[in-house]
Amino acid sequence: MFKYLLLKSYFKLSDRGLIERTETDLLFKYFLGYSPEDTRLINPSLLTVFRRERLKDEENNLMDKLINKTASLALEKGLIEVKNKIIVDSTHTNAMFHHISPREELIRQAKELRKSIYKIDKTMHDKMPKKRESSGLLEDQIEYTKDLLDVVKEDGRFTVLPGIKEQIDLLEETMNDTEIELEYSKDQDAKVGHKTADTSFFGYKTHIAITPERIITAATITTGEKHDGKELINLIEKSKKNGTQVECYYFDVEKCKHCPFKDGCYKDGARSKTYNVKIKDDTHIKHMDYMETEEFKNLYKERYKIEAKNAELKNNYNYGNANTCGKLGITIQEATTLFLANMKRIIKLNEEKNKNIK
Repeated sequence: MFKYLLLKSYFKLSDRGLIERTETDLLFKYFLGYSPEDTRLINPSLLTVFRRERLKDEENNLMDKLINKTASLALEKGLIEVKNKIIVDSTHTNAMFHHISPREELIRQAKELRKSIYKIDKTMHDKMPKKRESSGLLEDQIEYTKDLLDVVKEDGRFTVLPGIKEQIDLLEETMNDTEIELEYSKDQDAKVGHKTADTSFFGYKTHIAITPERIITAATITTGEKHDGKELINLIEKSKKNGTQVECYYFDVEKCKHCPFKDGCYKDGARSKTYNVKIKDDTHIKHMDYMETEEFKNLYKERYKIEAKNAELKNNYNYGNANTCGKLGITIQEATTLFLANMKRIIKLNEEKNKNIK
């Protein structure tokens, strides 16, 4: 079920669109463990239940578990050069509906769907249900959305067109979520934050720490108004727990080859052998005058790496906007997004490492 969420996050699909694509996409089937001829897949509604019920118990440690797993994997493969150094910054994510209501979101999606249909058949104007936007009631807009979906589905022509089919599925998914939670846009967890003195956003902040190799070692989620600096110590402590602050011991591989205890320790053909030991010492806050030293200035030159990581999360994974409502929803979105970003980076670093060895 979690693999389904990774595919949904990476390819930006609705639940129904995800299951339908899995029926024919061999890449999806391979990733999920299906054989090519398998046709009995899960019902899309199970994904909603999984997110709201199963992952609810994991809200507080889901993200930490996934980051810990990827950081450990990067260390195991020797992809992180232990320098006792991390880079910290935050990026903002707009709440799903920003400052608009769920009614306005349903109106927007319904309008986009109608426009797509009219491009194919202008005569559909006369078949559409009567709009109820003037009443201002969410319940009326939900009823209109149901009627609209009924008309479009009954026609039959549009549900076989991939682009329009995905619009239909997303509108239906938004309507179902809105019915369950009529206060959908009144996201009690989201708050107004400021990117600059003149610009603001409504949503959340994700505070992340990365290594110079751009592997994410820790992350926290706060509401939009929280100050970045207060998360620093928490990010450092989480990074240490994930094993990125260690002492590294190097061994003579020629001796390792003939060591009687090499089984499970040294792999035949390896060109180097290291052993990492986690350091559990306390974090000491540096004095402000440290910022004037050459060491700090050299470190600051690497800040661009975390700016690039933030841009990657937003541009490649659409992390600038929440795809669901509430703290649980944004936690699941962040956990899957950061996991995917780390795995992609690990694969790339591992390929570069193997190429250099050859």
